[in-house]
Order: sequence, then structure tokens, then C-alpha cells
Amino acid sequence: MEIIGNVKSYDWGKLGERSFVAQLARANDDGLEIKDDCPYAELWMGDHVNGPATVKSDGTSLQAAIRSDPVGMIGKQTGRLPFLLKVLSIRKALSVQVHPDKIEAEKLHAKFPDIYKDPNHKPELAIALTDFQALCGFRPYAEIAELLNASPELQALLGEDILQKFATSEETAVRDAYERLMHSDQSAIERCIGSIVERTRHSEPSELRELFLRLHADFGADVGVLSIYFLNYLQLKPGQAIYLAANVPHAYLDGDCVECMACSDNVVRAGLTPKFKDVDTLLRLVSYRCAPGESMLFQPKLLRPAEQPHTRTFLPPVNDFAVSEIKLPTQVREYTLSNPANGSVLLVLGGMGRLRPDAGAPIELKFGKICFLSSKLGRELQLEVEESGEQFLAFQAMCNDFQEADG
Repeated sequence: MEIIGNVKSYDWGKLGERSFVAQLARANDDGLEIKDDCPYAELWMGDHVNGPATVKSDGTSLQAAIRSDPVGMIGKQTGRLPFLLKVLSIRKALSVQVHPDKIEAEKLHAKFPDIYKDPNHKPELAIALTDFQALCGFRPYAEIAELLNASPELQALLGEDILQKFATSEETAVRDAYERLMHSDQSAIERCIGSIVERTRHSEPSELRELFLRLHADFGADVGVLSIYFLNYLQLKPGQAIYLAANVPHAYLDGDCVECMACSDNVVRAGLTPKFKDVDTLLRLVSYRCAPGESMLFQPKLLRPAEQPHTRTFLPPVNDFAVSEIKLPTQVREYTLSNPANGSVLLVLGGMGRLRPDAGAPIELKFGKICFLSSKLGRELQLEVEESGEQFLAFQAMCNDFQEADG
């Protein structure tokens, strides 16, 4: 069945027609009016209670459609989709954040239900559609030490005792430095950031300098601006991906991406946001694993290279979700798509064609089409691609029932 995604207008989203989410949402929903000054940040394609997709034919929610026929839709008696598929269009940084694991999510929800409204964990995968920037995971130990040594302002903020730990290669140095940073009073943060602004305005251009000035322009003296000296700065090309396990610190900065996650909306924030900052919880949960930025890139697999040579599948080490990218050369006219027994969500971002299920009418596909492919359509669907001069591109989200998920 064709579904209409749920549009989210958060402040950090790209504005009006410049937002890929807006372009996609209008193609998905013919009646949608795009406003020039409105931020179109996210398009949700799932049955999460905070933004369920709508069935186009009758206007019911996808949540209700699954409840009315769970066996036909997801192949089992009861339940919901364990995954949530999104597209994001980012104009300015999202918050510095972590996602709790299942045990912590349940505890936080039970104790603070008004803040943590979801008892589920939220591992997530982001696949770049355009050049995409993010902070992700702690930099290597030596790299953090080098950046601190080059910044008299951070040295003054953190104090000699913290710097001495770096000098002696003490294992807890990164943890202690980040905790000192995040617990610094606001007046000290303002002095530190203000001094860095004055110094860097007259320094040689660099990636870190430009990032610092951009975040300062958007967020002022927010402690999250200083996280760039601790967290890896990644610049992804289209098709590259990062996987964010529980407790990995991160912040998306700029660009468009397809994102898939466990069906959850749980976020612990501590910077680059006007929203509630739960610094103590983030510091209690955050993983201080230090590793090079390139180690954060997540690689897909060709599961059926002979039958499906143009389908790359991202298989996170959780059972909640997997994502396939179907990207066909322009000369390909026929192709086979797999459809799991528990259904999937298919999003078309390029090209035109039609799916032929085992039973029922063909499904027309074009830019912006979102389909829930139920279990009753069959396990393999034949795709006929029209000659349009445009490469066929689609993403398919599903449960991760593959053997690789066991790792």
C-alpha cells in the first residue's frame, strides 16, 4: 500500500524548497503546500506513535492498518514495526547527544516519562544522500591531547590537573577532561569561547576553524561548540554511512541523509540545543572509546551478488532494522527485489518503474513514492524500470533477520 510520510518541522531543518525533505514530501503528498520560511527537517515513514505515516487510499494511520491485519501486514499475530525509516534535511547542527540502551531507556522512561517518552533503545544508521557532516565518537587520545595543547583557552578552562593527566597518558584523561568541560559554569564557557573566537578570526583557515565559527554563529556560547575538540569531525560522501550504537556521542551538522533506527524517539542531549540538557545522564552513559573517524564508517554487504548485484544492504548488529540501497545502472530494465516475510518500507528517490507482486496490480514507482510492502505480496518482487535517463534509486527498510545480525 502507498503511504504518506509524516513531516517534522524542527528548527534545524532546511527551509522551504531548499529542503530535500520538502521536495520529497510534496512528491509524496500532492496536496502539501511548501512555505518558504518553514523548516522541513524530517520525513518519518513508520508507525511510531509520535508521527505515524498515513495510508494514502483511506487516510488511516499505518499503525491502525497494521493493527487491523497484523498477519497480512507483518506476518505475525500482534505487534508493530520494530524500525522507523526517515529522511533528514539539516541546515544547522542537531544536538550533541547519545541514545540509551534498552535497559537505560526503560529506567529513564519509568523515572522521567515527560522527558523520555519512549522505553525503547534507539540504535540508528545514517546513509548520506549529499555531502554530509557529523560529529561522531571521541577522537583518538593523541589527537585530543594535541588540540588541547594548541588551545590556551581550553587549557585555562580545564585546569592544570587535567592537562597533567594527558601529559602522563593517564587512561581516564579524556573522561575527566570531558566531564570538566560539561560541568564548567556558563560564565567560564563564555570566556573560553569568546577568547577562541577572537583568536581564530585572525588565524589561518582550517576545517576546525570554520566549523567552530559556524557553530558559534548558530549557538553562541553553548558548551556543545567545544565538543568539536573532543569528537571526530566526519565528512561523508553520498552513499557512505555511519552506525550509532547506544551511548556513542554524536551530532549531525549539515546535509541530507536517509536514517533508520529502532522504533524509538529517545534522546539524551547535552549541547547545541535550546531543548532540555541532561548533562549528568549523558556523562553517565557516554562511551569514551577513542578511535579514528574513519573507523566510524559502516560498510554494507552484497547478500546475493549473483541475483542482486546492485543491492547493498546495511546490517547493524541489532535485530530491529536493516536497510538496502537499490541503485541500478541506467541500462538495467528488469531487477528482482526481496521482500521479507514481515514486510518492509520502500522509498523511491530516483528513476521510474513498477513492481509486479505475486498477486494484485502492479505498483507504480517514481520519485517520492513510499510503499509499505506487506508479507502477502510475496518474497520476491519483479521490478520493471522505465527508460527515463535517470538512475533508479530506492531504499528499503526491514527487520534485520539476517545471520550477520547475530554478531
